[in-house]
Amino acid sequence: MRFFFRSRKFKIMVGIVSIIVALSIVFTIIGGIASPVSSIIGAVVNPAQKFVNNIGTSVQDFFNKLNNADKIALENASLNEKINNLNSDLIDYDKTKQENEFYKKYLGIKDENPDFQFEPSSVISKNASDPYKSFLIDAGSLKGISKYDPVITSEGLVGYVSEVYSSYSKVTTILDPSLTCGSFDRRTKDIGVVTGNAEDAKSGNTRIKNLSRTSSVAVGDMIVTSGGGVFPEGLLIGTLKSLHREEYNSAVYGIIDTAVNFDKISNVMVLTYFNGQGNILKTGE
Repeated sequence: MRFFFRSRKFKIMVGIVSIIVALSIVFTIIGGIASPVSSIIGAVVNPAQKFVNNIGTSVQDFFNKLNNADKIALENASLNEKINNLNSDLIDYDKTKQENEFYKKYLGIKDENPDFQFEPSSVISKNASDPYKSFLIDAGSLKGISKYDPVITSEGLVGYVSEVYSSYSKVTTILDPSLTCGSFDRRTKDIGVVTGNAEDAKSGNTRIKNLSRTSSVAVGDMIVTSGGGVFPEGLLIGTLKSLHREEYNSAVYGIIDTAVNFDKISNVMVLTYFNGQGNILKTGE
């Protein structure tokens, strides 16, 4: 607004108003000294006075609108601030609601496994160049995180902590060939080893290997961890999507549709302790 009062338009307007005021004074004086006989002067003066008065009224209305515009601008600023505060409150509410739902899902796991100790954390960075979907979380050694701690969501097994720093950690997923996990078919109890594969990882899948040809596993069966190593028993890995014969031996392997959608992970739980917690199972063991 202050730039308007310094503008050329404003200066011209002030000049016009000054002329109008001067004319108004002149016409008033003329109107006051003109005799009743001077009808011709009156005929000229009266319309001119009306014209000047109308312009004066218009100018006054203009400045009133300017003042109102300032008030409206202030009111709008106040309303915008209130809207921003409401939006902030709404975001906080949604965040709290999501966190409550997040923790609620883990209560069932905790009830079934009272020995489990969790450390909640959030994903802070995903490695877009890693075909196996590794990512960083905002929890490290300062929060009790250790290398090879299992990482889960309420849907199932994600992987384990592969690198630990003071305030953050790296998570390697079950899509990665470097991770192997003892597992079994929940329905038939047939055992195998889950490990990642480059081709499977493109579709967000992993595979279970070393299944016996005589096993009765079937598509749609749930595959869970067998325990005895890095992972406790019973964590859901996913469901069997298809079954195939190994090329060089008589064993069978299955493609697993993982329970976790690795593209949508935002929050995880790190399992910092469970009964029987062991060491990493090396590939081939």
